[in-house]
Amino acid sequence: MKFRHLGQSGLEVSEIGLGANSFGEAGRRDIKESIDTIHAAIDHGINFVDTSNVYAQGKSEEYIGRALRGRRAEMLIGTKFGSMRHQGPNNFGGSRNYVLRSVEESLQRLQTDYIDVYMIHRPDPRMPMDETLRTLDHLVRDGKIRYTAGCNFEAWRLVDTQWTAKHNNFAPLAASQFAYSLMTRNAEEEMIPACRKLGIGVIPYLPLAAGLLTGKMNQSGSAPAGTRMAVEQHTADRWITPRNLSLVQKLDDWAQQRGHTVIELAFAWLLAEPIVATVIAGAGSPEQIRQNVNSVGWQLTATERLDVSGIVDNNLPENSGPYYSTAGYFHSPTEAAQKS
Repeated sequence: MKFRHLGQSGLEVSEIGLGANSFGEAGRRDIKESIDTIHAAIDHGINFVDTSNVYAQGKSEEYIGRALRGRRAEMLIGTKFGSMRHQGPNNFGGSRNYVLRSVEESLQRLQTDYIDVYMIHRPDPRMPMDETLRTLDHLVRDGKIRYTAGCNFEAWRLVDTQWTAKHNNFAPLAASQFAYSLMTRNAEEEMIPACRKLGIGVIPYLPLAAGLLTGKMNQSGSAPAGTRMAVEQHTADRWITPRNLSLVQKLDDWAQQRGHTVIELAFAWLLAEPIVATVIAGAGSPEQIRQNVNSVGWQLTATERLDVSGIVDNNLPENSGPYYSTAGYFHSPTEAAQKS
């Protein structure tokens, strides 16, 4: 396994990270499967696990905490705050009140006294970013978190956030996490150039388009049991279309002609972008960990990456817009009261 710096920070992360959003989810990963998967990830050289306080209502963090008993130093933990866990005021967003409470709850579930990368799950447009960044800087200085990052930011908001941190001498964002893959390339318009300019590491999620780029989907569109598409109908409806399946076949043909598979191509294409730090790949078993790790190693030339991008440009995928945005997610307390 190779390692890269997380942006301009000194933190070195494995090129493949472990996505833990399925740990604890009904019908997907139970406690034993989750622990076995985390241990396999460590044994195969993966040193970064990505979770959130909302994944499986906190069970994902709990399972990670149990798995890392006695092995905490072998795994970097990235977790998030900001999305809604409970209804009512002060239960989500970026306020000092919520952030301070969230970090203590996450530390308890993770059974650790520090978080390596603490991420804003969604930017909160209801308040100045200054309040959130000031609180995160306080946590860095206290040693409860080591680095900060932002998820699902628009490019303008990412630039504004980094400027605010620099202007106030707050801890800057080390990384930005967003959906990025051969099937979702909207980030190339503004986010990727912004991250390059600012030196912010990119952490792509959904690198395999929820499983579409694994090569396991057949032309009938059926998803393997236990996968995200098998349990999330809206995800399957978004990705499994005749046009998208045809594009995946073209990409697989290109890879096969060079002695590789489409999943190897999906990882190689992302890692050919220097600003990418670690690619978050979900896994629910030691075998999937092995497959993900064995899929890394193919290094595309700049010309090859352009050729692959050209295949996608000439066969644009359907429903490839941003995975989700903050629009309509946050609302003021007044609006909430009026709706109730």
